[in-house]
Amino acid sequence: MSARWLFSSGLLMVGLVNVVFSWSSTVTAFAGLWFLNGLAQGLGWPPCGKILRKWFEPSQFGTWWAVLSTSMNLAGGLGPIVAALVSLNYDWRMTLSFSGFICVVVSFVCLVLIKNEPSDVGLPNIEQGAKKGKKGSSSDNSTLTELLLSPYLWVLSTGYLVVFGVKTCCTDWGQLFLIQERGQSMLVGSSYMSALEIGGLVGSIAAGYLSDRAVARVGLSSYGNPRHTLLLSMMAGMCVSMFLFRVTVTGDSPKENHFWTVALQPLADLTGLKEHELWILTLGAVFGFSSYGPIALFGVIANESAPANLCGTSHAIVALMANVGGFLAGLPFSTIAKHYSWATAFWVAEITCTGSTVAFFLLRNIRTKMGRIPRKAD
Repeated sequence: MSARWLFSSGLLMVGLVNVVFSWSSTVTAFAGLWFLNGLAQGLGWPPCGKILRKWFEPSQFGTWWAVLSTSMNLAGGLGPIVAALVSLNYDWRMTLSFSGFICVVVSFVCLVLIKNEPSDVGLPNIEQGAKKGKKGSSSDNSTLTELLLSPYLWVLSTGYLVVFGVKTCCTDWGQLFLIQERGQSMLVGSSYMSALEIGGLVGSIAAGYLSDRAVARVGLSSYGNPRHTLLLSMMAGMCVSMFLFRVTVTGDSPKENHFWTVALQPLADLTGLKEHELWILTLGAVFGFSSYGPIALFGVIANESAPANLCGTSHAIVALMANVGGFLAGLPFSTIAKHYSWATAFWVAEITCTGSTVAFFLLRNIRTKMGRIPRKAD
């Protein structure tokens, strides 16, 4: 199906579901409609990735993917503010209907403005590196079964599951951990979340741009990927920032005199914030930078490593595994905190992230070209 039509249809469905949701009153209707809402939202990213791959060279693909991925940070930051302002004058039903109608209108705008590939507007198509083989690349004819049998697809999926799951643990439960177990104020907890999102926005763009520089310098090959170095560095940053978040932030933080207290004192004098508050915000920003960067890179690598005819499918599979990670960050993670403590739960997430980083490092040079393996290579 056309990526343009798929994306626009998904957005239209999201808008209609939100409008109907605002008219409903039963729990059964709410559950069914919200399931359809999630299903429709799942039609968003795969078409976006396919269109970006058609329009941009491999050395530009990561940057524009990262720019597009910052939409989640902007929506997460601006959405609640806009909804709150609208709800001051209207009830929740009117607010939801308003957002739904906007989605419907924008879906038709997207249908008109989005083009699947440059040839749709009379421009030459981008020649992908994989297509420069003898009489057309055989990888273009790969089947779904051949894609699913590619070990690298599952390496990416597992890494994405862990990174997205750990990120969700911090975004969903980090504020509660700070308030309930570390004795911080609600303001500090909310500020931590804001710092994390801002760091994530910067991290996404930096990951795309810097990894594109690496691709432009050495190019893509069938084994390894130039983006791996940055990906592993950011995953390591996640582990370190989580360790410091768990160990250095305590209920006695304002009274303790750590090395970072002296380092942050000039900035504290300038901003009027306390040193321990700045330290928590710094850890939030670093974690956001280090987590949203890999989230963007996993999507880029899954897309560019797959055959052109299955790049959307490849991204959908790794994104599905990321959603599994998001699920594990919910009830299973909170169950550990219930029976032990939030510190123990975050320790488990930290160890899991560290193990995934080490495993990915050991597998960084495996065959990364997914799909059918040419006979000579085999």
